[in-house]
Amino acid sequence: MKKELTVALNYALNYALSKGFQIHPDAFKFLENVDVKKLEKIIKEIVHEKTKQRLFQINQDDLEVYFGIKEDLTLQNDHKIISDPTLKITICEGVKGYNALFSSRFKKLKQIILDRPESKMLKPIASVKTIKSDNDIFVCGLVTSKNMERNITKMVIEDPSGSFEGVIFDNELQKTASSLLTDQFIMARLGIGKNSGLIIKDLILPDIPDQATNRSETETYAVFLSDLHIGSKYFMEKEFSEFITWLSSPDSTARKIRFVLICGDLVDGVGIYPNQDKELVYQTIEEQLEKVEELINKIPSYIKIFIIPGNHDPGRRALPQPAIPKKYNFGLWEKKNVFMVGNPAIISLNGVKVMMFHGQSIDDIVKTTPGLSYDKPTDVMKYLLKARHLSPIYGAQTPIAPEIEDLMVIDEIPDIFHVGHVHKAELDFYKGILLINSGSWQLQTPFQASVGMIPNPGIALVVNLKTFKVYHENYNSNKLNNIL
Repeated sequence: MKKELTVALNYALNYALSKGFQIHPDAFKFLENVDVKKLEKIIKEIVHEKTKQRLFQINQDDLEVYFGIKEDLTLQNDHKIISDPTLKITICEGVKGYNALFSSRFKKLKQIILDRPESKMLKPIASVKTIKSDNDIFVCGLVTSKNMERNITKMVIEDPSGSFEGVIFDNELQKTASSLLTDQFIMARLGIGKNSGLIIKDLILPDIPDQATNRSETETYAVFLSDLHIGSKYFMEKEFSEFITWLSSPDSTARKIRFVLICGDLVDGVGIYPNQDKELVYQTIEEQLEKVEELINKIPSYIKIFIIPGNHDPGRRALPQPAIPKKYNFGLWEKKNVFMVGNPAIISLNGVKVMMFHGQSIDDIVKTTPGLSYDKPTDVMKYLLKARHLSPIYGAQTPIAPEIEDLMVIDEIPDIFHVGHVHKAELDFYKGILLINSGSWQLQTPFQASVGMIPNPGIALVVNLKTFKVYHENYNSNKLNNIL
């Protein structure tokens, strides 16, 4: 065995020297206790990493960093919470509240669309009915209704001054109109028909402009998770514990992780659906959150953890949601590396802006928009970005609170858009924005089986914040379902 170790150490020395490196004597002593079979891989990975840093000596510190004994201080791990609804929530009840909400939505989205050149010609809807001109007219407002009649589409658009019904004849434009969501903001180009009716000639979305994305200066990694459903008997506790153990391992990917983002449904909750108690391992919220804290405590303290609530977590269910109340999870709130924020939230990680949204509105959009499904959540995420709103439809399954300010408008453009809720891990890009649905850590439930939903749980998605390259750690025995 000693001879085998000597051969391995000589190989390590020769390999390092051939790459222009020196190995400090302290490092040799450390290497004498390393598994011989892993020695070649370890030296190659350290040489590769230090070559990028233009540092050409391998010392004991390098090995301790590699094995997770010591934190790598060369990795940037700055964060800033840009947007958190927790302290902004100001409910105004009743009709007055919803009038304020939709007024705020209109003003915010109009401000966004003012960057478009056509916006210079915008007119209030109330003035359109009196205009006698052959020139096209531009208006903006919220879509209140649309319907197909005899190969034409009729659409009603409303702004604070009034509303109008316009007709769409163009086939391609009718397809665009059919995909619009109720209460979605739109700018329309109008013409006057022969009978003084209004013809909609074009529909312009607020959408995301093309722009350069922010990147981290160092190759710091972030892990994206959601829908743990701790407390459910279908929670993959064994697999999740293996993942947490991996975070502390000498694996070359794990060693660069400095952020973990959990996008809602931390716990399975209590009384969320009929007979839920039969599917629970822990029957109270307190017990479920105690288990959460037990697991979170095993994550290395140098990794920052950001948690937003979902529809299964304790606290307010209506959007926007404040952070999970401290009274339920005091221990998590007190941890220095854990940050409890609301839903939705925007967090800067080394300058990379991440928008976190649990994704409750996906239910409404899939049910009302042809061509969309739970199997392709990133397609729904693109719709939200085009609409510049995280939950446009009011009065459907997703509860929306009558806030004075509409905090669901996407006025800050993210670099990464992170969503959960549908238990389907998937990746995509839209105009340079990395779209991540991070799946779940809950096996298929009886309800999901009854409606034909097939989740792909147990996948940890890891992003290099400098290159946006995505890695995955798969703790599911099934295939990856082509998410990459």
